[in-house]
Order: sequence, then C-alpha cells, then structure tokens
Amino acid sequence: MNRYSRLVAVCAVIAMTLPLTVPQAKAADSHQVKLLWSDGAPGAKGSADGDKPSLTIYLPAKDKANGSAVVIFPGGGYGHLATDHEGHQIAEWLNWLGIAGFIVKYRHSASGAGYGHPAPLQDAQRAVRMVRSGAKKWNLDPDRIGIIGFSAGGHLASSAGTHFQHRYSEVKDEIDRTSCRPDFMILMYPVVSFAESFTHKGSRRNLLGNDPADDLVKNLSNEKQVTPETPPTFLVHADDDKVVPPENSIYFYLALKKANVPAEMHIYEKGGHGFGPGAGKGAVSSWMLRCSDWMRARGLLDKPGFPR
Repeated sequence: MNRYSRLVAVCAVIAMTLPLTVPQAKAADSHQVKLLWSDGAPGAKGSADGDKPSLTIYLPAKDKANGSAVVIFPGGGYGHLATDHEGHQIAEWLNWLGIAGFIVKYRHSASGAGYGHPAPLQDAQRAVRMVRSGAKKWNLDPDRIGIIGFSAGGHLASSAGTHFQHRYSEVKDEIDRTSCRPDFMILMYPVVSFAESFTHKGSRRNLLGNDPADDLVKNLSNEKQVTPETPPTFLVHADDDKVVPPENSIYFYLALKKANVPAEMHIYEKGGHGFGPGAGKGAVSSWMLRCSDWMRARGLLDKPGFPR
C-alpha cells in the first residue's frame, strides 16, 4: 500500500470512529490551553472563564508533522460552542494528517457576561496571529496557517478570511503586529450572509442584536467582502441543510470565482446540518478525504524541511 492509499484508509477509519474515540472531557484535559490575552481580552466584561478566550493546542507527532497548522472555530450559533465534534475530533483528524490543530474558545452571546460583535472577530484575529507568531516554537511554517469553521464558526472563519485588512483591537504586544491573514480556509456548512433570505437569523441576532444597522449587516455578509486577496477556500455543505441553507456556500463560492480566488466546493445530497466528521451520515463522511486531497494538491501535506 503506497503512502496516499494509507492516508485514504486512515481518514476513512477516523471518520467512522472519531465520535467514539475522542470524548470531549478527555481531549480538553490532555492538551495545553493558552489564553489569547494573558492580561485580559479587549472589551472584557468580567473575569469568568467565558470572558477569557483561549486556544487548545493539538500538535502532531514529530515524525508526522509537516509544518501546516489549522485554527479551528467550532459552531454554535454565536450562542455556544460545539467543541467536541467540531473541535476536538477535528483536531485529532488534523494531527493524523501531520497538521497542528488549534481550537479557539471564542467569546459569544452566552459566554461570560455575553458578547457580540466585534469580540468573536477580535478573538479570531488574535488566534491566527498567535499561531503564526509561535511558528518557531510549535515547529510550523508561518506561511501555511489555515482556518476551519463550522456553521456560525464558518461565519467567523469567513470573516477572518475577508476582514484581515481591518484591525478590530489595539496593538498590545508583538503578537498583534503579526499578520492575521489565513493562508487557506475550510468552511463547513458555514453561515456566510446576513443580508439574504437564507441567513441563519439566530446567528445574526446573537452577534449583531435584534435591529442591526444596514451597513453592519452588509459589512458582515462575507460574500460581499471577497477580494482577490481572500485565501483559497474549500467549502462543504449538504443540500438538505434546513438550518443553514447551502446558498450560503454557493454565494461565497461564486464571489470567490468572480475574484479569481482558487476554490473547491462539495455539496452532498444528504447530511443535514452540524454533521461534523460525518460518521454514520453516508456519503457526506467522505468530506475529510476530499479535503485532504485538496490540501495535498496545495502542498499543505508536504514536509519541506520538517520537523526542524
């Protein structure tokens, strides 16, 4: 069996077994957790755990590490975080591929004293900056730092990938002087538009409130913010998603094509919403294989000089 065939087999096994082998509490307890701001996040409303955004760090075995990293944004409608099947299980899969995974516990409407925009985007930008600035420490290539987001976490990821030229918090240290532009994006059944009829109204309400200004709604409708500098993107959705309709991915894909940004999209007939790795969901479980193919084609699984 050649190296590629082994990778395909491993991904298939992971997709089938992850929900049984990566319990949330065990994963959270066995990996380093690092605060995004050691002296308090910008605009913090308190000192409870939910007021302190953080990274949970998953590093691959040194003999597998290829220098790529992915910052992970779990979904939850900007009202909670699905950190098991859209966090820890995804980090485990990335580690199998030799990629470092960094799960972001970002602020949202039900965390700490409650947060809306711009707190989640502040956390997202800081997370990318922290991973890139720590590249040497974590044996990473600073030019291969990507992001993956699920559902509302997909909205946050697409915001990070289209708003990186705007600073949402003041410079406090050297980390804040590091680029927050992701080198690639993976968007899983993402919320993208806040302006169209197919938006997920709960995510918009939790992030922007009940009556947001029109210009803010447009600004955070990320299909309208794509430029030629938007990172290459891999999108996954299910056609029968009744929570976040696939038009969210389709509109973003069309915007990417118009801007000549490399993109690949997979829309499965069945899968619903929130399928995570997709185990037991039929064909949709193959997204991990398709995504690893895409990353391989982009050179993200190569090992140029790693481990150092």
